[in-house]
Amino acid sequence: MIKLSRLLHPTDFSSSSSQAQNYACALVEHFAAELHLIHVVTEPTSLATGPLGGYLPANYSAELKEHAAETLAGLPDRAWSEGRSIKRCVVEGYAFVEILRYAKENDIDMIVMGTHGHSGLAQMLLGSVAEKVVRKAPCPVLTIHPEDHSFVMP
Repeated sequence: MIKLSRLLHPTDFSSSSSQAQNYACALVEHFAAELHLIHVVTEPTSLATGPLGGYLPANYSAELKEHAAETLAGLPDRAWSEGRSIKRCVVEGYAFVEILRYAKENDIDMIVMGTHGHSGLAQMLLGSVAEKVVRKAPCPVLTIHPEDHSFVMP
């Protein structure tokens, strides 16, 4: 018998993540599990690149994290969230590294995340957070492709 006590849903607030959230919530309901939500803010140094470098305001990272925390606080919607055990976390770093670190440190039983569906050259150049998480995760990973069928409640 499969027992899931803690599910992790990494989100970048995209429509792909929103679709994956539906699956995560359904699994949380089915297993009466605890839902963990994480959003990773990209390190500002990796945003300020280019031949001449870039300028970012001193409080740029703090503002990004604050905005992410506010957005994350509204997920999932209040009607569903009421009475459920939900932990929310905003961290700064490289997405796949922080997702894996969180999963290990919090003894996560399953990660449920969306994919952006990059393929071919875009996949080779950009890499995939989901692919890296699948390869190195300490637990099963359910990936939801944006073009997959929508989750429908019976």
